[in-house]
Amino acid sequence: MQLSTIKIYFPIPFLLLIFLGFSVHAQQLHSFNGQVKSADGTPVYGAGIEIRSTGKTSLTDKEGKFRLMLASGTYTLRITHIGFTALDRKITVPAEGNTELQFILKDSEQDLSEVSVIGRTVAQETNRQAFNVSAIDAKKLYNTTLDISGALDRVAGIRVRESGGVGSNFNLSLNGFSGNHVKYFIDGIPMDNFGSSFQINNIPINIAERVEVYKGVVPMWLGSDALGGAVNIVTGDKYRNYFDASYSFGSFNTHRTVINAAATTAKGFTVQLNAFQNYSDNDYSVTVEASDINTGAYAPKAALRRFHDNYHNETLIANVGVVDKSYADKLLIGITLGKNYKEIQTGARMVSVFGGWHRRGNIVMPSLKYKKTNLIKGLDLTVNANYNLGEEQNIDTMNVRYDWYGNSKPQGNNGERSRSLYKYKNNNGLATATLNYKIDERQSLALSEVFSTFNRKGSDELNPQNNEYERPKKTNKNVLGFGYNFDIKDKWSATVFGKYIYQGNVDGSGASNQANQNRFGYGAAATYFISQNLQLKTSYELTNRMPEAQEIFGDVENQEGNANLKPEQSNNVNLGITYGFPLDKDNTILLTANGIYRHADNFIYNRLNNNQSKLVADNRDGVSTWGGDAEIRYSHKNWFTAGTTVTYQFLRNLQQFEPGSTGASPLYLDQMPNIPYLFGNADVSASVKDFGKKGNNLTVGYNLLYVHAFWLYWPSLGGRGAGDEKKVIPRQLSHDVNVVYSMGRGRYNIGLEAKNLGNADLFDNFSLQKPGRSFYLNIRYFLNAGR
Repeated sequence: MQLSTIKIYFPIPFLLLIFLGFSVHAQQLHSFNGQVKSADGTPVYGAGIEIRSTGKTSLTDKEGKFRLMLASGTYTLRITHIGFTALDRKITVPAEGNTELQFILKDSEQDLSEVSVIGRTVAQETNRQAFNVSAIDAKKLYNTTLDISGALDRVAGIRVRESGGVGSNFNLSLNGFSGNHVKYFIDGIPMDNFGSSFQINNIPINIAERVEVYKGVVPMWLGSDALGGAVNIVTGDKYRNYFDASYSFGSFNTHRTVINAAATTAKGFTVQLNAFQNYSDNDYSVTVEASDINTGAYAPKAALRRFHDNYHNETLIANVGVVDKSYADKLLIGITLGKNYKEIQTGARMVSVFGGWHRRGNIVMPSLKYKKTNLIKGLDLTVNANYNLGEEQNIDTMNVRYDWYGNSKPQGNNGERSRSLYKYKNNNGLATATLNYKIDERQSLALSEVFSTFNRKGSDELNPQNNEYERPKKTNKNVLGFGYNFDIKDKWSATVFGKYIYQGNVDGSGASNQANQNRFGYGAAATYFISQNLQLKTSYELTNRMPEAQEIFGDVENQEGNANLKPEQSNNVNLGITYGFPLDKDNTILLTANGIYRHADNFIYNRLNNNQSKLVADNRDGVSTWGGDAEIRYSHKNWFTAGTTVTYQFLRNLQQFEPGSTGASPLYLDQMPNIPYLFGNADVSASVKDFGKKGNNLTVGYNLLYVHAFWLYWPSLGGRGAGDEKKVIPRQLSHDVNVVYSMGRGRYNIGLEAKNLGNADLFDNFSLQKPGRSFYLNIRYFLNAGR
């Protein structure tokens, strides 16, 4: 059978669910409870717990307690924490009943270079993978007003580009790739179908335990057709019984509220809740070219406030189920509910201004999550499924034209852009399954399957005869992956994998992109530890990406559809080095550097449409990228840290001929426009423990953002004389300051933040201006009730 005729749908998740019915007789698990204390009897918080033969891990809570579910037998338990000597202990789990033991850790007498490899956090362990990955420890940012995108903007190699303030459209650039080249996941589940109410620039950082950024080569187990990288938001379940609430208020009438809570009984019944809301008027000042539509008076640089940019969203995520059962480590049935309201101030450029056009949306998404380690000996299974029943609506009913002064004038019967009350559902569904089989202590095999579907259906009561709304807009995509891993912990490891992608598109416009398409890709990653503190990495992938539904059909706002898009393919190469070393017993330095090379065919990028009112995705025959990023971090004892990152990336157009032209393209070998190529961050943080009272801590931090000037249009089409400033997005420099005071050992927290302290003009996309100087107050309460 020819490869092109193969059609793989999604039997694997359903077959695995059926298989679960035969697995409930799996070996009986018993609760093993422990408490870790120091020699003076103080509970040790955050100690790493590992069962060496099974790979099961845990962390101790505020009371030093932990719990593991184990079959009867004898195991080697390892406990690690920075500043203590690692403890290895033989434990026996009886065939009946539960076990509870206490462990005492001794202070370490080793030097700093030895201590630095003991008790690594999960984020630090993630960074030691063979893949080019950076992990953000989100817990360190819980007392800030950052969302996920704000935290990502501080990672080397990443630039988060927003079109405005809270709730605005965003575009994440990762080592030269941006937009849909980069995929997003939450706990390994693709976020392709989460809708506009649940995106990285409206999800608060408090939702996450850590955020993993994979640059270039994406692990097979994520089950994605990402071209240039992936972001995985890991929520974790470290706390079984806790309550965490925060509220912030600040400039432009901005309000954010976050509530996270969970309760788990001794028998494993659990309820988990995450809720958050964002609200902002976004009425910050901008400098624009403005003409009064009544008088015709023109101001080339008018300082005016945005007057139609209100945004709010509310989201609730609830899960109920069981944990630590013989048939499931986790079995949760959940629902995600949310809604959002967004006023649209401008088009793709600020010369277009609106005063009534807005959008509404909601998310209604039931979900299933299942995980079982040792389903049979050595075999782990994870299954997830969800379906988004939410709606979106585009509302443009005012037959007027606005100017930047807020004046309006009647104009025909076509609304502000296109008279509409279009309400539609994207009918997004997703099913994933991952099998991981541990051959022995060093070898494992993995199989993953991801199926997703999109089917936009809608109607417009203002335009009921519009045939455009009757045309089918469907995609079905299947990603099948297989991988093999060999690992000698803290010595070297290697992974090889393959991915097969099938996608079928149906577009009623008569465009050519209706045929079923499939692609095969593969890759490998390896790492070697020259010493405990010196790591080398390399990875390669031939990766493919199918056009997204929003690129094919448009987003009913500022993205125009293009049904003729071709799938992308890229060769991605990464080289990396990490070196951490002590200067003396109190001072340490960590150096990380990565080099990248990308060669993409049929590269999909966004350009302005013919009348420059919307963005449209298009292909380039080829684009090459080379560059790198580096980070250096310094820490003094446990109270002062400083670091800086720098990223350089050069994207070159390799298309020799333009469509419809017979001569050589003047853009051949040009630098790709509207993509930052040099940027970086710097930060400093100092903490004073027991400030004012024992158990209270004061932390003061500073963050600098720098983006070098970059071309808005193709460099070869722009002059270098007078008026050239309109063809370049200028250099940007932004300063942020924050102060956090924690009381009661972290139970009560208050934070103050100043963003863009110098009130600099900041731009990301086609000179769309972002907010100026702003101030925020954040209050947080945290209670961990243990397990």
